[in-house]
Amino acid sequence: MSLRKVGKELSMMQTARLFPALLTDFPCLPQVLAYYFKQWQGFHMSFHRHDATEIMYTIHGFCDVEIQLSAARTDRVRLKKGEFILLDANVAHRLIVEDEEPCRMLNVEFRFTRHQGVTPSLQQLAAEEKQLSSLLEVQTAYLVLRDPDEVYHVMKSLVLELDKPAGKSETMIQLLIAQLLIRIARLSRATVSSSLVQSEWYVKQSMDYMHQNYDREIQVKDIAGAVNLHPGYLQRIFKAVTDQTLMTYLTEIRMEKAQMLLLETDIPIADISDYIGVGSRQYFHLLFKAHTKMTPTEYRRSMNKHTVAYPEGS
Repeated sequence: MSLRKVGKELSMMQTARLFPALLTDFPCLPQVLAYYFKQWQGFHMSFHRHDATEIMYTIHGFCDVEIQLSAARTDRVRLKKGEFILLDANVAHRLIVEDEEPCRMLNVEFRFTRHQGVTPSLQQLAAEEKQLSSLLEVQTAYLVLRDPDEVYHVMKSLVLELDKPAGKSETMIQLLIAQLLIRIARLSRATVSSSLVQSEWYVKQSMDYMHQNYDREIQVKDIAGAVNLHPGYLQRIFKAVTDQTLMTYLTEIRMEKAQMLLLETDIPIADISDYIGVGSRQYFHLLFKAHTKMTPTEYRRSMNKHTVAYPEGS
């Protein structure tokens, strides 16, 4: 069977798994199709897809990768030095590198072909390496990981072996690919175990930022910038951890502050919106009534607990 025919069969069997090739009924081997070092600057790639799994490794600088998962969802991931993305075959994606700083990358693309030769098949490796087996079962279109240099060194060794003008060893190439996948699998397992803790840290930092800046007109991009995350990614992990959106949480903070100011101070109702970062007084009234089922005036009259008096005209 030709490599083109095998690739076509694997594409037709595509599922939500990161590596759909294990669904085939014949032993497989990864085969490298393309590999290159490339420095990008001021580059905006068009969306494209290919029938190869791709590793995009950031050696220097940073870049953004957009992944088009459906007509309604496009993820954007920022990669910094030492980070890489593993993209499933046939997933539409594009690379974006802004003008400020060049980004140097190492890319390796591979797909699966029928097993031959003396090296173990991918299925045999997975049977021996449980972490690799877990990676091959991951239900996602892409995976982003930070590397302590182990993955990069194997990728570089693989590329150097592939580039040998003479004396290239197919056995060495297969051993290096196997080592690469096993190292990625181990790194993925360690990352997953700490991902929830990391997400909770970012959520806590975001909450702290909102509590300290609720009096200003802040947007999601401002919160994301404060914690150094992409806005879309921050919104997803915030929702996953708190079951609320960032703006819902910010609105709750503001409404709680408004309640306190209405009950505990003599600040004029017309000025309350300025104290909680809501620029429009009319919008503040709408938010407050939706939150408390009362207008600000009704709420202030509901209790007489003013503890701070402001001078007339303040």
